[in-house]
Amino acid sequence: MDDSGDSGRPQPGAGGTAPGTDPDNGKPKRPAEPGGGLLMGRPFGVPVYVAPSWFVVAALITWVFGGQLDRVLPELGGARYLVALFFAIAFYASVLVHELAHTVAALRYKLPVRRIQLQFFGGVSEIEKETETPGREFVLAFVGPLLSLILGGVFYGAMQLVEPGTVPGVLLAGLMISNLIVAAFNLLPGLPLDGGRMLRAVVWKITGKPMSGTIAAAWVGRGLAVTVLVGLPLLTHTGALGGTAQDIGGVETVMDALLAAILAGIIWTGAGNSLRVARLREHLPDLRARTLTRRAVPVESATPLSEALRRANEAGARALVVVDGQGNPKGVVREAAIVGVPEHRRPWVAVSGLAQDLTDGMKVPAELAGEALLDRLKATPATEYLVVEETGEIYGVLSTADVERAFVKAMARPGA
Repeated sequence: MDDSGDSGRPQPGAGGTAPGTDPDNGKPKRPAEPGGGLLMGRPFGVPVYVAPSWFVVAALITWVFGGQLDRVLPELGGARYLVALFFAIAFYASVLVHELAHTVAALRYKLPVRRIQLQFFGGVSEIEKETETPGREFVLAFVGPLLSLILGGVFYGAMQLVEPGTVPGVLLAGLMISNLIVAAFNLLPGLPLDGGRMLRAVVWKITGKPMSGTIAAAWVGRGLAVTVLVGLPLLTHTGALGGTAQDIGGVETVMDALLAAILAGIIWTGAGNSLRVARLREHLPDLRARTLTRRAVPVESATPLSEALRRANEAGARALVVVDGQGNPKGVVREAAIVGVPEHRRPWVAVSGLAQDLTDGMKVPAELAGEALLDRLKATPATEYLVVEETGEIYGVLSTADVERAFVKAMARPGA
């Protein structure tokens, strides 16, 4: 199953410590490598991981396909499980090609891809930004199923070159059918499937509102989850998918119901997550650096903390910026560091010892807002940032904790 989509946005935290900072001293940490299992490589610069759950599915596929081979090619004996394992690996290689199609399209549109992960029911391409137009959204979603259809055709063509009933013939037939199933399943018109993203793009194009497309595709996805939960066991029982009435009460019936429940749960959860991410993005424009910035007072590096706080209180400011003799900003005094200094020691502690040296990434334009603001904060993790006007003049200090609180407040509004 494919679940390519947006999942790299900074999320609000429960406390006051900024994401990407050390909770002990507030200093920025190096961004962590996006994990998710065993790293297999970096095609097009995007890390590909195999989740631990993949090994469970690979073992299950090997067992089931090995049993089918025993009926078709009984002469293989125990070697049938090696053939079945090869099929499982080849199948997931096909899934990887499906995901790489999404990745290449995203990179073509200059959308960053955090990682590709092969997992329990297929794979996921974690694309960190939303496409700018419904047309690009449609193409980005469609290329995955298209590649699966092409692979199905390639395997069908290869089947014509080998003798039916042989190991190569059975493997190619299995890969052809599995890729066609992957394509057909992903074309179902409900989020989080590719077909759901295509439906979202169509509704977005008609209404001019991406949120309307997301709502429509998410609710269709939830309806699809219910249909899978009820319909898959029913189809199998009636023989439409190879089941028989004699399966009632047997292992096959239990397995069908379990598979349907897992698939329905994944689809339902994915549809809900897609809806939440869309609503999150709807409120991103409310996050503006200018409106969230704390007023700051400039102080020289040798100024005692007690004196700096006195000046800030008189000016009604809530932040301190360390400047040189010419008034040029050199650092931002960390709020966490101030709290850590006992009041009786503040006259003897210079603000320079509590300041975070400024880097270019810690200087944020006052007009920055929405996704651009979050991208800037994510690129240079810190607890505080210096907010400046276009002229370079100091406007104030932006605390990541304030951004998080505003984010949570926006998401808690009615309808969010």
